[in-house]
Amino acid sequence: MLGRYKKVQGFRKHQVAVALTVLCAGLAQAQQQEATLGSVEVVAPAVFGVTQNLGAKVGAGALGHVAQKDTPFSSTVVTSEQILEQGSQKLGDLFIQDASVSDNTGANTAWSTYLSVRGMDLDWQTSWRMDGKPFLAYSTTLPYEHFEQIELFKGASGFMHGFGAPGAIVNYVTKKPTDTPTRSVSLGYASSSLMRANVDLGGRAGEGALGYRLNVTREDGKPANGGKLERNSMLLALDAKLSDRLTWDLQTLYQDRLAKDTEPSIRTAGWWDGSAYQSVFPDGSALPTPIKNDQTLVGPGTYTDNKFAHVATGLKYELSPDWQAQTNFSRSYSKTRRNEQVLHLENSAGDYNVTRADSGERYQFQYADALVTGKVQTGALRHNIVAGVSWQKQMNDWSDASIYSTNYGTGNIYEQNTVAYNSVGSFDALRVRRASEILQRSAFVSDRLELNKTWSVLGGLRWTNYEQNSLAASGAVTSSYEKKGVLTPTVALMNKLTPDTMAYASYVESLQQGAIVGISYVNAGAVLDPLVSKQWELGLKKDSAMWSGTAALFKVEKATEYANASNVYVQDGKSIYQGVELGGTARVNKQWSVGSSLMLLDAEYVEGSGTNNGNRVAGAPEQVLTAQVAYRVPQVQGLQVRLGAKHTGETPLRASNKVTVDSYTLFSLGATYDTTVQGYATTLRANINNLTDRKYWMYQYADYIKAGDPRTLSVSATLHF
Repeated sequence: MLGRYKKVQGFRKHQVAVALTVLCAGLAQAQQQEATLGSVEVVAPAVFGVTQNLGAKVGAGALGHVAQKDTPFSSTVVTSEQILEQGSQKLGDLFIQDASVSDNTGANTAWSTYLSVRGMDLDWQTSWRMDGKPFLAYSTTLPYEHFEQIELFKGASGFMHGFGAPGAIVNYVTKKPTDTPTRSVSLGYASSSLMRANVDLGGRAGEGALGYRLNVTREDGKPANGGKLERNSMLLALDAKLSDRLTWDLQTLYQDRLAKDTEPSIRTAGWWDGSAYQSVFPDGSALPTPIKNDQTLVGPGTYTDNKFAHVATGLKYELSPDWQAQTNFSRSYSKTRRNEQVLHLENSAGDYNVTRADSGERYQFQYADALVTGKVQTGALRHNIVAGVSWQKQMNDWSDASIYSTNYGTGNIYEQNTVAYNSVGSFDALRVRRASEILQRSAFVSDRLELNKTWSVLGGLRWTNYEQNSLAASGAVTSSYEKKGVLTPTVALMNKLTPDTMAYASYVESLQQGAIVGISYVNAGAVLDPLVSKQWELGLKKDSAMWSGTAALFKVEKATEYANASNVYVQDGKSIYQGVELGGTARVNKQWSVGSSLMLLDAEYVEGSGTNNGNRVAGAPEQVLTAQVAYRVPQVQGLQVRLGAKHTGETPLRASNKVTVDSYTLFSLGATYDTTVQGYATTLRANINNLTDRKYWMYQYADYIKAGDPRTLSVSATLHF
């Protein structure tokens, strides 16, 4: 599968050698200490400072809740503490330690959920879960303060969650009621002058039957690009033990977020002027010299006004010590009014033509499921069973009165953008109406069969009825796609080589909703047919007291969607992604911990009718490398400093491969200080992202680039009382 990697030469080979040398040296030293310290250290579930969180429990969809290290596929967990330490302001910031994740996101734009995993774009419709329930995240930067951890499951996910992009599923785990009282208040600052306050309260009322968690955030000021941000958000989580066997839970989250002076999108493939496609940035052109993402790019009047709400509730009943039954219901709602610009680059000198878009949209998800989980012994075999049914309905509402204008103005990226447009009228004035509905009904069953103490086999199958309709303003169905009895299987073989080491081989299929074609293409508004993807993976995971390590070989096949030479967005041929992932962290001694992550990726178009066969898939870098080091300062108890780096290799910008985004390396520096103030436990944090203030272009989407964020400082103080 990986024969093409024999072609790796020069910088790439050197990069791999350096990463493996550093990682192996750290792991070897850690393993020597592990042998010396023996049982004294096994109380530590993971290394300090830099960690892969392999012991963390994850919600693996139809597989139930299992430790990350026991799943037969690659995943990443980011904890609430890591979110704060990293000064995370956008989705891409969360995964800076994972080489398989490429950042394509903007903190204060409608492009807030554009992320690539293993070179594949996440689907803005189906890649998102909150406590395992679906929601639609487009234009929504979620309030990270409200989450206990954020989980990313790589690869095809059809069995686990139903329809979903093969790149990954992202699951946000909300903070839950605590058995012991939780009381904290946090104040934070981020450049250029963004202030944040957060209150977190949790515990149990009365005799402890009712648990609660209330988390409230207010944020206001100027983000790094010089715009304006106003944000209010609240999480309320409740649970109650209704009887000895029956428990109930509820999670509600609401956010009102207004970002003004938002950065524009930057497109390199010309535009459709209403009668013909204007190609002004031809293949073979070099991108302009990179610039900072600052106020220079912003034209007057731009904003993204987003309101997001999610509510979920469920009941769980213990049928016996080994069996549980539960049911869940959720509903999510997202409403966005946005006025944005697209800058269509015309040449390498940075001249552009402006398109403006003033639009409104609303998305809703309704979801319900019922399932049973349990264990049963049949002779010498032990079965771990999950079985259930689910139902979900997705509703997309778009505006008939959106304003979309091409050739609206001109400018140059090195000069202040003066193209202004101030939208008028309310959200309702845009006549937002139901444009499409997508209905899924599924049944699923899985069995993890323990053959003996070391070998186990996983088999799972999801059966789905799928219906997708596009609607006219009158409500009449204009186009429809229906597929019944779609089967998405998963199988895996797992072996516990040692109590803390697992090897696995897995195969997963997935079904992904077809694209809803954007306004930049000739066939704007078209809803393409669903796509089938397949994934094979071989992997190894180890999680000991002194070090952890992961390795995976993977191959993914999926149908290809791209814009052809006539700027029509089509499905044609296949995209093949195959590669290797390596990751590890090590506790070198009481002061030092280190970590590194590496992805090598070979991705190409095959079987298409156009001229792209054999080309590298747009958005797929050949290599990504990360490295982190953390140091506990012995002279100052409670102080830890961190240094991190992430290198992203050259990335093709379009399917022809004749325009590329250059490689770039970003550094971060941070510190955490645990102390007491007037007898109260207090944590002080500081972090600098893009430490060297590097100017760079970021791949954002096929034919779209984003100016890299400048050096940003974030500081915070959390007091527990």
